[in-house]
Amino acid sequence: MNATGGAATAQAATAAQAASARAASAQAAPPVSAAAPRRVRVLLVAPSLGILGGQAVVAARLLARLRREDPSLEVTFLPINPRLPGLLGKLQGIKYIRTILTSFCYVASLLWRVRACDCVHVFSASYASFVLAPTPAILIAKLYGKPVVLNYHSGEAEDHLRRWRRTAVPTIRLADAVAVPSQYLVDVFARFGLHARAIYNFVETDSFRFRPRHPLRPVFLSNRNLETLYNVACTLRAFALIQRRFPEAVLTVAGDGSQRAALERLTHELELKDVSFVGRVEQERMPELYERADIYLNSSDIDNMPVSIIEAYAAGCPVVTTDAGGIPYILAHEETGLSVRCGNHEALAAAAIRLLEDDELAQRLTANALAACQTYSWAAVRDEWLKLYFELAHENSQAATMPEAAITSRIETKTNA
Repeated sequence: MNATGGAATAQAATAAQAASARAASAQAAPPVSAAAPRRVRVLLVAPSLGILGGQAVVAARLLARLRREDPSLEVTFLPINPRLPGLLGKLQGIKYIRTILTSFCYVASLLWRVRACDCVHVFSASYASFVLAPTPAILIAKLYGKPVVLNYHSGEAEDHLRRWRRTAVPTIRLADAVAVPSQYLVDVFARFGLHARAIYNFVETDSFRFRPRHPLRPVFLSNRNLETLYNVACTLRAFALIQRRFPEAVLTVAGDGSQRAALERLTHELELKDVSFVGRVEQERMPELYERADIYLNSSDIDNMPVSIIEAYAAGCPVVTTDAGGIPYILAHEETGLSVRCGNHEALAAAAIRLLEDDELAQRLTANALAACQTYSWAAVRDEWLKLYFELAHENSQAATMPEAAITSRIETKTNA
């Protein structure tokens, strides 16, 4: 096993041990809802499915599960990207005006709705998005004395926190809890003196039918947004090499984004055959795409915990990926998939060809990957979210009876920590 494989295995093992410890703790504790004197009202603030991206998908899944899983919880949703009616909706189609108008309506909605909840759960990306979406939610929650869970998802966290350290770090410290979807981000936040807990993104694994692929066919799937950080161009260049060895190879590119035209031009320049750009695919149709494919390719340069890799695990698609960001925490090289260095399309192609020529390896990887899916199921994270909500709501109800000076001192301590 190479150095990349050893590090990936160690990181994946660490993440698995942490997940097991959290699961044991959740089982040992009494049901969190039993101690709740009344329904806890949670306001989930996140991108709606009108925004193309993994956060919107994760938020939609979490909202649906929370609403039907626990009667002691009342969850409402506030989109960071509200769609406005009539003329205002048309104005949202104009650059710059869209940002101003959407931000105004978003902040107005926060001012109206935060006061009626017991806990605010806000999703967060990085850079300017951090300023426009989670920052107003955190500040308005503090204005009303409501506890906040900052749910940070961006694989660009390290660069964001380093470049914006003087503003982003103090803002994050205002949150009552920071939850991230990977042990990778826990480690990144710790380097900036920030405490975060890992509550993994979950996948509706029951929606995916595990199909044994024996033998593998050269039928590939890429399912990432067509943006620079996901480097789908690397996948296309790797596929060019694969197609030289397997002329019948097929690639489906699902997703959309600013790089689509450039990627379609590259496909033409490389003289690739049987490459289909299918655009944005609704989440309910994704199992169908995995069902058709035999190998999942990913070549991102920056990443956190891509749920598409877990979806491939659940569907029985062996994964060949770069080792960007948090991927080594969820994929152990030569155990649950194959990983290569970022930007190396030749290595990506070689790994894919290796799978096609080594059926025993492919079967072992898919079996291990299927077992790993349990860590990323709703059952594995349900109690962690409920425990967090009820703890914060309980602490806040106690704080409501504290003297004003004590409350002020607590906020100042969090800010200056």
